[in-house]
Amino acid sequence: MTEPTETPAENGDDEKLADKPKLPKRGFSPGIVTAAATGIGSAALLAALLYANRSRKPKKPGTE
Repeated sequence: MTEPTETPAENGDDEKLADKPKLPKRGFSPGIVTAAATGIGSAALLAALLYANRSRKPKKPGTE
């Protein structure tokens, strides 16, 4: 294999990339995140069950 002719230190490209700005911490504890995820999952499950059960309801007379 051939060796590189220049290293980053030799050609002046050794500048670091700009540091990412530090974002402020949101302060959500794991318990709050777990509770929110459980609530969203429960709502999605309930919606799926209600949607699946729509076809089992008897149709009202007079509606088509």
